[in-house]
Amino acid sequence: MIEITGLSKRFGRQLALDAVTLTVKPERVTAIVGPNGAGKTTLIKSVLGLSRADAGEIRVGGTLVGDDPAYRAAIGYMPQLARFPENLTGTELIAMVADLRGGAVTLDDELLARFDLGAQLGRPLRVLSGGTRQRVNAVLAFIMRPNLLILDEPSAGLDPVASAILKDKILAERGAGRTVVLTSHVMSELEELADDVVFMLDGRVAYSGAIQELKVRTRQLSLERAIAQVMLRGAA
Repeated sequence: MIEITGLSKRFGRQLALDAVTLTVKPERVTAIVGPNGAGKTTLIKSVLGLSRADAGEIRVGGTLVGDDPAYRAAIGYMPQLARFPENLTGTELIAMVADLRGGAVTLDDELLARFDLGAQLGRPLRVLSGGTRQRVNAVLAFIMRPNLLILDEPSAGLDPVASAILKDKILAERGAGRTVVLTSHVMSELEELADDVVFMLDGRVAYSGAIQELKVRTRQLSLERAIAQVMLRGAA
């Protein structure tokens, strides 16, 4: 689904991505993890076309990421902190996003019902709680029925019930043949959701592959401890 080859990006003297090469397999959930400053955000922005790399290339579904943004139509994106126009209602925001993306909206009625958003969508976004805004943010990621979902800290700000609903949705999308890329600092959450993990350290890929393989390789029972072992080896 995503092929990245030799991707490098520098901000002044800081090397954010250092010849990153990796493959995100289709129809799987891939977690991108690493400490702050490891390059995760720059990598995601590069895939979305929001940051232009200095070297290397990215292909999404076989399409080279470059000047033509059309490939983004197949991507659903959930940022960690969405900045919505405060004066719009949820319904108006959904209509605006659909218009900008030039596609027909298919609201997930089951997700709306489980999130209990029906009455909330008619209210201005400025009066909604942070958790409710995050639920709207999640709904927006799914409305275009994308083949690829990129979810940045998707459970941040959600209560346990809403978080569980979103996790169910992510697993259902994988079951329907979609590809999911997500980030989270909660290792137990990633272990529950992800098939594969990409661990980044200092702008490089320290590990890319199946979570179970990583645990076997590091002789650890949990993803958190396996990642800690990779970090310790990288610092040695």
